[in-house]
Amino acid sequence: MQKVTMEDIENIKCLSEVSFSPDGKAAAFVETAASVKENRYLSNIWVLEEGKARKLTSHDSDRAYTWLDNETILFPGDRKNQYKNDCGIRYTVFNTINIHGGEAEKLFAVPFPAKAPLRLSEDEFLLLGTYDYNQINLEGLSPEERAAAVEKIKEEKDYEVFDELPFWANGAGVVNKLRTRLYRCNIKTGENTILSPEYMEVSGFRYHKESNTVAYFGSVYQWMNQHKTKMYLHHLTTGKTTEVDLKDRWSIRTIDYMGDRLVMAGTTGETYGNNENPTFLLADPQTGAVSVLADLDPSMGSSVGSDCRYGGGKQAIAAENAWYYTETRGYNSYIVRLSNTGETTVVSPMVNGSVDCFDRHGSQLIYIGMRSNGLQEIYTCTEGGTEEKLTSFNDAFLAQRDLSAPKYMSFVDSDGVAIDGWVIEPVGYDPQKTYPAILDVHGGPKGVYGEPFFHEMQLWAGEGYFVFFCNPRGGDGRGNEFADIRGDRYGVWDYNDLMEFTDEVLKKYPQIDKTRLGMTGGSYGGFMANWIIGHTDRFAAVASQRSISNFISKCLTTDIGYYHNLNAIQADPWSSPEKMWHHSPLKYANQCKTPTLFIQADQDYRCWMGDAIQMLTALRMNGVPTRMCLFHGENHELSRSGKPKHRIRRLKEITDWFNQYLK
Repeated sequence: MQKVTMEDIENIKCLSEVSFSPDGKAAAFVETAASVKENRYLSNIWVLEEGKARKLTSHDSDRAYTWLDNETILFPGDRKNQYKNDCGIRYTVFNTINIHGGEAEKLFAVPFPAKAPLRLSEDEFLLLGTYDYNQINLEGLSPEERAAAVEKIKEEKDYEVFDELPFWANGAGVVNKLRTRLYRCNIKTGENTILSPEYMEVSGFRYHKESNTVAYFGSVYQWMNQHKTKMYLHHLTTGKTTEVDLKDRWSIRTIDYMGDRLVMAGTTGETYGNNENPTFLLADPQTGAVSVLADLDPSMGSSVGSDCRYGGGKQAIAAENAWYYTETRGYNSYIVRLSNTGETTVVSPMVNGSVDCFDRHGSQLIYIGMRSNGLQEIYTCTEGGTEEKLTSFNDAFLAQRDLSAPKYMSFVDSDGVAIDGWVIEPVGYDPQKTYPAILDVHGGPKGVYGEPFFHEMQLWAGEGYFVFFCNPRGGDGRGNEFADIRGDRYGVWDYNDLMEFTDEVLKKYPQIDKTRLGMTGGSYGGFMANWIIGHTDRFAAVASQRSISNFISKCLTTDIGYYHNLNAIQADPWSSPEKMWHHSPLKYANQCKTPTLFIQADQDYRCWMGDAIQMLTALRMNGVPTRMCLFHGENHELSRSGKPKHRIRRLKEITDWFNQYLK
């Protein structure tokens, strides 16, 4: 048996985008593996038939596919490098491939970044495309005019113009005046008709074949995205467009057709703010009137954390009389059926782990999930039936590694709230010995830890550490009240839960050396790392990742700061700067004594590097041992989808830091 190593990111297979063929006789999915040598991720499409999985493509860059029919898959990629970027014009090429053999063939191309193609007829598609309102249009120009415009475009690449919020977005870069538009594309004539209003950022769409109507939703703005949804019903035959009456009140997450009615999940944020769990709504396709189907306080989507995923997939699917979606309950996620009368039923097996994405055909479900201390595989079941495992991509890896399973450990905090937690014992644990330990804090705060495989935790267990973690108040899976730590609660209730959990772990395991405690966390966990070092000296070393230190600078520099962080603290820099400062870890930096490592990415626009730099500078000014490793070209997702070599270096930095101070 081997211990888990940093380089094992190359041995872990990630699965995504599972979906049935239209007739349900086959399914497809994407398999992704990290290549350290190439320093990138290799993705290919696979097919499942009669319970057997086989590789369909081998170009190592194939994903984001859709089924055209029972035999044919459509996916993007300029395989023959026919379409070069021409001064800002970025073509998207769509190819077809038969699942039973043959080479991929180009079907059509559009002169903009495009995704989510849906076939209307032999010659027509709906799709989403990106448009830059600041980009010079080259169409219809004479050769002389075009040459001058090209030179202007080249000049524009030397600087950016910001005149709206958000002006950048994590993982997308500069998004100022960029919009996702809904197009109706005729691949025979090359005509691309825009269906959505000017300056609308389209979040998604659904097509209703019986009425030949497309429903689409998103924000319409020119200077600041207020995150209030506009929704339209466009009749493709008549060209008539009707607005759904959302009263400038709802923020819609996802939509679909339940029979001939439009079902939606949305929030107002009026009671619990931006992290409010959704209400299920129905829209009348004739009048656009909206009514409440169910107000159930669901934690819609899977929030169960892991650093061993790559890619996404469906998390909500409608049927004639029901809507199916993933839901986090406690520290697990399942597939839930919402009936057209508002009742819910869990239809996937209620076992420990996660359902990361799924599809449905009749009563049959297929899904990608992670089970206790396991990695992603594909499973199937009938609704309410027994689970069957269909793939074994990660079985050999897990069988060859010396792992330590998380041991569930709950406790009741001083406010009488039950908190879920776990302890991973060191590999080869000997109760007669003493060990160092690491507290790991999840992001969000509206995330959850559970029992699926976590690479970094198993790595540290193999290095001889206890690793312990819990779901303090503020997390997902327990309803709105549990998740609501806004305002004066932020950094108080959650901090108390974490410290009390640490106390409980130390009581249960006297083998942990109290003088050799470490702590780490990223995003919200990075905020908590910075907060902890200003409020206690109990940890001998801390690794703060993609962190928050100053809520005033955070709210004024980051992609979500101007609305999300103001809501979290319930304060702003003008009417209540003292409150924002009170909840900022930087305020307490002069009290810090704990050696602290900062892990940061320079394209992380969610937790901008300025916050980490402020904290680093403050600690250095106060004589605290500190170090920063700044990753160029990475964003907020460094630990999960950063370049393989960068992910390994991140793990090395953190592990070396803990080894230096805890061993």
